[in-house]
Amino acid sequence: MPNILIGRNDEATVELDSRYGNRHGMIAGATGTGKSVSLMLLAEGFSRLGVPCFLADAKGDLAGLSHAAGAPSDKLTARLAKLGLTDWKPQANPVVFWDIYGKLGHPVRATVSEMGPTLLSRILELNDTQEGVLEVVFRVADDEGLLLLDLADLRAMLGFAADHAKDISSRYGLISAQSVAAIQRSLLRLEQDGADAFFGEPALELADLMRQDMSGRGVISVLAAETLIMKPRLYSTFLLWLLSELFEQLPEVGDLDVPKMVFFFDEAHLLFDDAPAALRQRVEQVVRLIRSKGVGVYFCSQNPDDVPGEILGQLGNRVQHALRAFTPRDQKAVKAAAETFARNPKLDVVETIGTLGTGEALASTLGDGGVPSPVQKILVATPVCRIGAITIEERGAVRSRSPVGAKYDTTVNRESAEEKLAVRASEKSAQDAPTTRSAEGKNDDAPADAGWSGAVRDAVFGTRRRQGMIETMAKSMVRTAGSRAGQQIVRGILGSIFGGKR
Repeated sequence: MPNILIGRNDEATVELDSRYGNRHGMIAGATGTGKSVSLMLLAEGFSRLGVPCFLADAKGDLAGLSHAAGAPSDKLTARLAKLGLTDWKPQANPVVFWDIYGKLGHPVRATVSEMGPTLLSRILELNDTQEGVLEVVFRVADDEGLLLLDLADLRAMLGFAADHAKDISSRYGLISAQSVAAIQRSLLRLEQDGADAFFGEPALELADLMRQDMSGRGVISVLAAETLIMKPRLYSTFLLWLLSELFEQLPEVGDLDVPKMVFFFDEAHLLFDDAPAALRQRVEQVVRLIRSKGVGVYFCSQNPDDVPGEILGQLGNRVQHALRAFTPRDQKAVKAAAETFARNPKLDVVETIGTLGTGEALASTLGDGGVPSPVQKILVATPVCRIGAITIEERGAVRSRSPVGAKYDTTVNRESAEEKLAVRASEKSAQDAPTTRSAEGKNDDAPADAGWSGAVRDAVFGTRRRQGMIETMAKSMVRTAGSRAGQQIVRGILGSIFGGKR
């Protein structure tokens, strides 16, 4: 299989071997040093190999992947000559735009049930006790067969838990009204941040991210994240959910000639900032194991130490742009970055990192047998797409040609927990309402000999005050069916529904 050219120097060419594209990677460097260009270069390289990619566009400059580069300038022509790229020509890539808020791309949604309590607790910024209560609420919903599709369903379920706290506590574990109220307040803040647009249906299906176009090129899914990045917990939790869905749903395939999908995680430090130890451990586990599902994960950040060491050690393909050592922390980061590369006796990595120019980088990729190649200082190759933002009109034209627009652009609201709990409450109110003897069918005009037959009728069919055998059996069957439906819900490593069952 052809490899992806990353860059060259006078003595060596650095390429990413497609066989090791699922061994993960890291693109690091200070602002303005060329990280976005390296990311675009890798994304369109994987796309040419038929590999679908997903990336978040935090600054709006990655949307240029959807359009061809302009005519080469003198500066670009000189750079292409230096790189020895004689066959370079501008070309657009197959791109689908997504946006949680539905403005700059197709709406991307997940259901509350699918996301699960672990990741949702992180968005809501719950403490350990409140997270435990939320896990109980999810368990009750699962066992009762109540679908939590949007935030209205979760709000209704929290109200149900508060009303039945004593019964739920005796069966599942103690929950308090104070904890439920705290979760409800956090939910209100989340809604005010606009996150309710993310929860609902139609929920995103992974098959729509793993597409190829008619020519066999992998489709690049670009998430508009300029607004989303202002809500760092929602941003990072969404990407974590997506990563966990890939992990839970895809089968084991081992090492392939090319990955099944590549996932770029920009602003990677947001994933780990303030993350509890348990969540970091689960993320590490997913990153370590998802390689066997044929998925490559590439973290992009300013400093390599933004990613925990346990994960950094699993990132075999590395592109390091310039780091400026202005502070003791910067100096430590430079030294740490240098130590993670395979040694090259001809290169002083610590000194070189601080003197790299824009468009230059240190790079090391995995070679035969998965062995890291010695680090090289390179001039990074030039993408064939446009580097920079696109206009609203250009974005709209790309979106109008999208193969998934008809599926996701219209919201669906089917019966779920909110509606079912409202019906239950209505039925209970009707049963508890005071009735007269005449309402029970026992008026003064009834014949005296109807006593025995009336008693039998009441026992079978019930009265307004007492349910009969038929009603009792019907409700028992409904509860059993709900319980069986709940038992089919199995949650995966990050708390989302295992296998994406809806």
